[in-house]
Amino acid sequence: MFERFTKSARDVVEGALGHAGKARAEVVAEEHLLFSLLDAEGTRASGVLAALGVDRRRAALEEALAEARRRGGVSRADAEALAGFGIDVAEIVARVEDAHGTGALAAGRRTRRWRPAGRPPLTRGAKTVLERSLRAAVARGDRHIGDEHLLLALATGPGVVADVLAEFGASWADIERVLGEGDGGRARAS
Repeated sequence: MFERFTKSARDVVEGALGHAGKARAEVVAEEHLLFSLLDAEGTRASGVLAALGVDRRRAALEEALAEARRRGGVSRADAEALAGFGIDVAEIVARVEDAHGTGALAAGRRTRRWRPAGRPPLTRGAKTVLERSLRAAVARGDRHIGDEHLLLALATGPGVVADVLAEFGASWADIERVLGEGDGGRARAS
């Protein structure tokens, strides 16, 4: 599958490894792929993110992802839905953190040290994003997998990254619309 990745798509995966390294994460997760997409310049995905205004709200997006991580992967939308059933996620998080420390519910929290010489593995979710990017390319009739296909795969969800992207106006439908407005919906190899 990787032979079908464009240079920009390969750069996103490499950038995600770099983001995981900076965060001293033991795994490369979907959010690392998103941060790498946000770093890109002059690519299809960066154009889409700019058209949707997501690139200008990176700090708020990072904060929303960090908050969801702190809530154990519960997105803001999920927390609001649970509140409708009388479940106060903020109260649950506060009680757990009182007993076990700040960030106790953070997904993927580990105690082992980062190994700079080794490459962290991809989470199941990140691997699924790569697989979905192939499906996105095939569905669009493209012979390559570009960074725009990775963005579509992230927005397809399910998961916190897809939920946060949707909260920021970058749902799968929004991304498809912007791609369709570009060059007739056809992705160029880059």
